[in-house]
Amino acid sequence: MHAALQRYTRFALLNLLIVAFIGGVLRYKIAYSLPLINQKHLLHGHSHFAFSGWVTQAIMVLLVNYICGHKTEGAYKKYKWLLTANLVTAYGMLLSFILQGYGLFSIFFSTLSIFVSYLFTLKLWKDLSTVKENTVSNWWFKAALFFNVLSSLGAFSLAFMMATKTVHQNWYLSAVYFFLHFQYNGWFFFACMGLATATFFVHVPQAVLKKIFWLFAASCIPAYVLSALWLPLPVWVYGIVVAAAISQIIAWGIILQHIKRQFRFIKTVVTNAVRWIILLAGTALTIKLLLQLGSTIPYLSKLAFGFRPIVIGYLHLILLGVVTLYLLGFLLHEKYIMLTKNSVSAVVLFVAGIFLNELLLMIQGIAAIAYTMLPYINQQLLGAAVIMFAGILLINLSQKIKK
Repeated sequence: MHAALQRYTRFALLNLLIVAFIGGVLRYKIAYSLPLINQKHLLHGHSHFAFSGWVTQAIMVLLVNYICGHKTEGAYKKYKWLLTANLVTAYGMLLSFILQGYGLFSIFFSTLSIFVSYLFTLKLWKDLSTVKENTVSNWWFKAALFFNVLSSLGAFSLAFMMATKTVHQNWYLSAVYFFLHFQYNGWFFFACMGLATATFFVHVPQAVLKKIFWLFAASCIPAYVLSALWLPLPVWVYGIVVAAAISQIIAWGIILQHIKRQFRFIKTVVTNAVRWIILLAGTALTIKLLLQLGSTIPYLSKLAFGFRPIVIGYLHLILLGVVTLYLLGFLLHEKYIMLTKNSVSAVVLFVAGIFLNELLLMIQGIAAIAYTMLPYINQQLLGAAVIMFAGILLINLSQKIKK
């Protein structure tokens, strides 16, 4: 790891702590009165900061470190100001969305964040093209960069509708899900898979790695329609969407087969703690892909998009269960987070909070389908948020103590 990148890792972990704190405040406001806080504004600040301040910042740090490992020492200097700029725009979005919601300053910082991502894409794409090793890993990284840029079309559409006050429900939802899909299933997922391919799949044949990549890459764009099944769609489009969902299941099955074959090697290079964390992330991904396939059934799709707890639970399953857990596991493996008894215990506490949160959201979603009110469910969800916050707080403190 490039030594100077360590401070940016610290910032990413601090940002995750802020995300968890705001999540707790949001849950508190649902359960109890908190009139000074605008729920909608805080929610926008929470989501934008989670994407840019935590996940994007962590991925950018890891990608820069990857490039520094394949190029000269001076490679870091080209990216230092971009990492700082991403942090500035992330905090700008957090404060402006909390204070004004969608307005002049929040749209300004959101737009600036997108332009920072464009510049990062141009620089990293150019550097990746000079790396001759890890061909398939570079494919994953380039695809991640492409989908990150593509997702900005959804963000620009939202900003335009908000600024011109021409919000139409179908267009609004389509733009929201467009941005979310190509962030979650494009930028986040493909970057994580690139890191996994370069680190854990080194003994998997190149032909197999290429097959896995193309199955996911070819299905990513049509899989967007899985988020828009509530729209009237032609039969042929529906058929492509089902094929995309199936192809991702097939690709994941191939990965699991080769992980099983390479398990002896993995045990020699990955600690028990990291293996368990990544195993949980993989389990969450398996559930996500199965739910995604199930959503192609029209009746289940109506249920999924018709009840808010189910939508929130699904989004948190990806962001927390898949992406965040994998990034934490990878940071531990690469020693960006120092592996200590305290840090492992903190991650276990955080994982417990995620599990409890998903369980409660699932129960709440099932109850909502039956139009049943659950007593104290909001208080219990607040408790899960507090556990997650405590876990991330202890992770941050464990690094301070180690330092």
